[in-house]
Amino acid sequence: MGAATLTGATPTKGPDAPAWQCPVPASCLTGGPAAGGWCWADSAGNAGIMISAPLRLRLDSAALVSNWRALAALSGRAACGAAVKADGYGLGAPRVVAVLAEAGCRDFFVATWAEAAALAGTGVPVAVLHGAGVDDMVLALSGIARPVLSSAAQIARWRSAGGGLCDVMVDTGMNRLGIAVDEVRAGLLEGLSIDTLMSHLACADEDSAMNERQRAAFAALAGATSARRMSLANSAGIGLGRAFAFDLTRPGLALYGGVPRPELRAMRQVAYPEAQIVQRRRVRAGDTIGYNATYTARADTEVAIIHIGYADGYLRGFSNMGTARVGGAALPVVGRVSMDLTALDVSAAPALAEGDWVTMDYALPEAAQQSGLSQYELLTALGRRFAR
Repeated sequence: MGAATLTGATPTKGPDAPAWQCPVPASCLTGGPAAGGWCWADSAGNAGIMISAPLRLRLDSAALVSNWRALAALSGRAACGAAVKADGYGLGAPRVVAVLAEAGCRDFFVATWAEAAALAGTGVPVAVLHGAGVDDMVLALSGIARPVLSSAAQIARWRSAGGGLCDVMVDTGMNRLGIAVDEVRAGLLEGLSIDTLMSHLACADEDSAMNERQRAAFAALAGATSARRMSLANSAGIGLGRAFAFDLTRPGLALYGGVPRPELRAMRQVAYPEAQIVQRRRVRAGDTIGYNATYTARADTEVAIIHIGYADGYLRGFSNMGTARVGGAALPVVGRVSMDLTALDVSAAPALAEGDWVTMDYALPEAAQQSGLSQYELLTALGRRFAR
């Protein structure tokens, strides 16, 4: 397609992303998001050209499955599900679900009905943790997922609409979502068809007395409802021991390589951000790099400017702290991370040039310590410009 034919064209992301619809025949999509590109098609839907993506997010499927199996083993007799909210913690929920479902996972959790709709074609059981608001009822009654009802108003709405199988959240001390324990005992749930009765731990990543108080309050509800299963433990809750597992665990962060408690230190890294070099340059001794001149070169330094910045979720906490790698060489971040670009000292990699790729150090516990960000933020902040 010549440049003239692009007049009035609109960029469309490839067909693997549910938020976009690509009008171009699949035969023209030699790349697509998974292969590191987007398609540019003209307004009539004629075949376009590929636009390369200078950012990639590599997902280690084997590590993801290994983490889930390790968490399943720690869960004992309880089933082990997977929290895939926030687009699979930023890694792409449809792909995460496909990998884990093939490995044997049978319970998936999202936050919203839009997230549930994105998984409707996967055929896996999904629960929506935010329940069913007034505007959610059409989707909630469609059967694509179960609502996790968390208030008397949601329960009344579900009953009056003739809703079927649901889950229920009970508040045992976090004071976020959930009906009160006393409301359960007063019969609020009578007549509901409940698959899973849930609660959520507030301090599971700490050795807090609150953990046992919540566990005991939840355990006391055994047999008080028609629920087929009970579920309390998130990732950190699994680390607290099998007494917290009940019938179903709901790991999130640890699936993706996070380590919320020392007992889970064996979790493997899953996400590997990769960025392409825009330019290689020499910075003279005494010159500064980046906004606000926060780095001064002590000697003549080889620097690569790479296609990643805080707009991509590589946040300013990595300024003068982060590292990238190529082969066995460590390449420190020098200067302040800006919106779209970051500078690396590449003196240890003399062959690196424009167009080459580097992998950012992103093992979650270490990256959190470097940047001052939580492991959750590091994952969910990863932006839409990554080819996934």
